[in-house]
Amino acid sequence: MLNTETFKLVLLGDSGVGKTSIFFRYINNEFFGSQFPTIGVQNMEKTMKISGKEINFSIFDTAGQERFWSIAPMYYRDAKAAIIVYDITSQKSFEISKRWVDELKEKGNCKVTGFIGNKLDLEEMRSVKSQNAQNFADENGMIFMEVSARSGENIEKIFYQIAKQLLEKPKNQNEIQKRKKNTIEKVSLKKKKDKKKCC
Repeated sequence: MLNTETFKLVLLGDSGVGKTSIFFRYINNEFFGSQFPTIGVQNMEKTMKISGKEINFSIFDTAGQERFWSIAPMYYRDAKAAIIVYDITSQKSFEISKRWVDELKEKGNCKVTGFIGNKLDLEEMRSVKSQNAQNFADENGMIFMEVSARSGENIEKIFYQIAKQLLEKPKNQNEIQKRKKNTIEKVSLKKKKDKKKCC
């Protein structure tokens, strides 16, 4: 029997960038051409198998309209992962996504954050350069990817990469803790030796 780990993941971004489309494409492999803006939040779960473990994502799709921004902390504060979404055809949505990154750093506690540009199927209407978004993601330690909720391109891949990093994080943190402990022990030992020399 596989070990199951559950992680809360929250989708953040401006209204109209396609968060809900990404949500339904990943959960049910469905795409609806036109949708009403999300009111408040909606939540569904999906499980995947990776590295001999079963990962259960509890995904919260939040409203992007400004009047709902104040309630977003209720959902991302205890989330282990987040996906911040912008629309590659909208420079404004890209700028707003940066605000979400800052807010998440200040008030969130996410181990892994994905930074994704949606609507890759509208390449001819692109206004946000891929390299600019990649640079911003790298500077802020985020996984960057461009996706299309319409075609499904890279949707499964971004969730897989986030799950993979969530599993790797504890290992990396344990290694850091071990290194810190070894460093402290070496410093303590050196001090003891220096004291003996002084005497």
